[in-house]
Amino acid sequence: MSLSDDTATRVDDRPVSRRRGLRSRRPLAAVAALAVVIAVVAAFLVASARGGDDRSGRSPGGGPVAGGRLTYAVAGTQVSLDPAVAATAVTGLIDRNVFDSLVVQTGPDAFGPWLATKWEVSNGGRTYTFTLREGVTFHDGTPFTAQAVKATLDHVVDPATKSAYAASLIAPYKQARVVADHVVEVTLSRPFTPFLQALSVPYLGIQSPAALTKPVADYRPVGTGPFSYVSWEKDKRVTLRKNPRYASPPAGASHQGAPYLDDLVFEFVSEDATRYGALTSGQAQGIAGVPPLNAARLKSLTGFAFSAQETPGLNYNLYLNQTRGPLKDVRVRRALSASINVDQLVKSIYFGLFPTARNPLSRTTAAYDASAESDLASYDPAEAERLLDEAGWTARDGNGYRVKDGKTLTLTWPYWAEGNKEQRDVLAEGIQAQAKLAGIKIDRPAVDTGAFVSKYLIGGAYDLVDVSFARPTPDVLRFAFASGNTYAKAGGNVALVRSPQIDKWVEEAAETSDPATSKSDYSSVQREVLRQAYVVPLYTPVQLTAFSAKVRGVAFDAQTYPVFHGAWLGG
Repeated sequence: MSLSDDTATRVDDRPVSRRRGLRSRRPLAAVAALAVVIAVVAAFLVASARGGDDRSGRSPGGGPVAGGRLTYAVAGTQVSLDPAVAATAVTGLIDRNVFDSLVVQTGPDAFGPWLATKWEVSNGGRTYTFTLREGVTFHDGTPFTAQAVKATLDHVVDPATKSAYAASLIAPYKQARVVADHVVEVTLSRPFTPFLQALSVPYLGIQSPAALTKPVADYRPVGTGPFSYVSWEKDKRVTLRKNPRYASPPAGASHQGAPYLDDLVFEFVSEDATRYGALTSGQAQGIAGVPPLNAARLKSLTGFAFSAQETPGLNYNLYLNQTRGPLKDVRVRRALSASINVDQLVKSIYFGLFPTARNPLSRTTAAYDASAESDLASYDPAEAERLLDEAGWTARDGNGYRVKDGKTLTLTWPYWAEGNKEQRDVLAEGIQAQAKLAGIKIDRPAVDTGAFVSKYLIGGAYDLVDVSFARPTPDVLRFAFASGNTYAKAGGNVALVRSPQIDKWVEEAAETSDPATSKSDYSSVQREVLRQAYVVPLYTPVQLTAFSAKVRGVAFDAQTYPVFHGAWLGG
């Protein structure tokens, strides 16, 4: 699952409509909960009926042109309109255009002004005082003030909101106090250095206080962003419209005024071929999740622009539940890791587009430590055999699987039954086949989302889970390995690690203001989880996007989401 990037989405069995000759199929479901966006290929799009409606010509000087509709095909379907509730990548992608944030992430550890023009940190890192922009208005006409910041943060942590991911990002949040109309003071229960990064993500985008007072059934996303919400046709599309009054872009934005596009439409289509066909036929002007199979062909076609960007955060990893069965033994965990030729599988399945991972963290993430790779149990069939023998799994049954005390060495790796066959399923089959050579049996039960969440993720009846999670901060290691951050508690610790030492490292790294200390702590975590084989790194997710050459001015943010504020349609 992928909270990111690759973020999983909730299953919905209602079929996507058929329109203008483009077939849309049932979207692949993924779990709507932050924490671990389960690495399934979610449903991406089919183009809108008004597809490439470019209603304006070039400006006399050849620069940006105002007007037109851009249809962007995305993998995943909307689960909730409220960014504080839904943790899926598609929610972040869409809501980034509706909501502005207090700050913008400008580098691995650097932040600039957005709705906050400046801020001061005091009280040993426990108090943040933000001075806010003046003259900003929400889409519903409500003025942006300190009260909106307080209302947003209080909404996120309110148990009634049922926020999982967003609330976990600001776990130490204690209160917000309105000092003046455009000054707000936020108090934390403890120092928390990832706080600014958390405030920069769309899941903590600032919402209209008036919109937040409405019943859940009547909720509509109302922000101050470049586009305002128009409609959500479930499992089909979300339509946004230009905010003509927009004047609050972040530091580093391509321009300061309203967006050039009149309309921005996100269409949901699960099938790779349909999504790719929507782009090449002109029914969509851009797509996310370009099929690796088609990437080389697309790059050779005239009239299209292809982009590949490595996603920061947690790689697409295989997590080993060390609380049950054979995987309680670190020797078995390391044997499984040593039995898998990850490099060979990834290169052959993804055509060299996705880098093979040897660390739980992406190499584009701050505090990534390449030297930690020495602790990984890399591909070594002889070592896998030795470790399993040492662990007492010496006998074999008629199928070649290891046996101990009359029990076959069997691991359960559940997956969603819905959706189309994707590369990740092929990768899983390759892992399954290579593990068998070492005598390890991997069962792959197909389940629906309800069972996946209740029986497996919450119930713990699994041995293996595949997950990726995009977040441009090493604090993602706390999310994935701190003892208290299990899926049931809105975290990403699906390996169910219970290590006081890891807890000490990630908490110290989150609280310290000393870069050397945090770097050392994060390095120690990377080494320990590889040494204990809580995780088998597979590959770094890469955002493969493509646009018609008519689309200009698309930028990408720190999480590799496309930014459409400066986008425009040329001739």
